Amino acid sequence: QVQLVESGGGSVQTGGSLRLSCAASRYTYSSYCMGWFRQAPGKEREGVAAIVSDGRTAYADFVKGRFTISQDNAKNTLYLQMNSLKPEDTAMYYCAAEPRCYCSGNYCFTQGLYRRWGQGTQVTVSS
Repeated sequence: QVQLVESGGGSVQTGGSLRLSCAASRYTYSSYCMGWFRQAPGKEREGVAAIVSDGRTAYADFVKGRFTISQDNAKNTLYLQMNSLKPEDTAMYYCAAEPRCYCSGNYCFTQGLYRRWGQGTQVTVSS
């Protein structure tokens, strides 16, 4: 099965930047969906950004213009570049993947679409 290992979380001040990484092992499928989700204390887990194997991306409204999702296929690694961070971005961020998958737009944030999840990495943004 696909194994996901996340890194890059940490603590920053408002307006700062972080880049999250998700290394996917045993990922040999040519068709797939991958996404970033987050969960803050007392709130439900929500979709942040997603990318499919053909390079198409989807973003939640609250991160458009600030976050960028990308992938390095040679390294089997997913990235989330986060700029202009706000205190409300504070959450545990999770990487998710599903082989033999295709999605578009907000459908990519359907959590049941993904069967492989990482352990999460904490992002804390102070005022």
